[in-house]
Amino acid sequence: MLVALILASVALAAAAQIMLKHGMNQFFDRTDHAFRFDGASIRAVIRIPAVWIGLGLFGLSAIVWLAVLSRAALSFAYPFAALTYVVIVVYDSVRGEAVSGLRWGGVLLIVAGIVLVSRTPHGGPGST
Repeated sequence: MLVALILASVALAAAAQIMLKHGMNQFFDRTDHAFRFDGASIRAVIRIPAVWIGLGLFGLSAIVWLAVLSRAALSFAYPFAALTYVVIVVYDSVRGEAVSGLRWGGVLLIVAGIVLVSRTPHGGPGST
């Protein structure tokens, strides 16, 4: 159950990042410039549904993460958050974006680290 909650949180967080990126690509298409911290940029961003969907997915991810934290020590659970990066790299690769060997090497190191962490006791309520 704990691993399922962790993976659900990771999947939701990765989906949130993908939606936010999609929304910001739409922002760039509409404005032809990068986001600026000004009223015009903020007004343009809040009109993009993909941004709201991404923020909503982040909210759901946070709720699931709270359930994880109620069941495991933070030092056990938090390294799994790095799986979000793994999901994003795989997503980019599937979409045809070039992913360098160094990035794949980093992904392998992340996965190896998570495998090591997963083999330790996960603590529980009241754990640090």
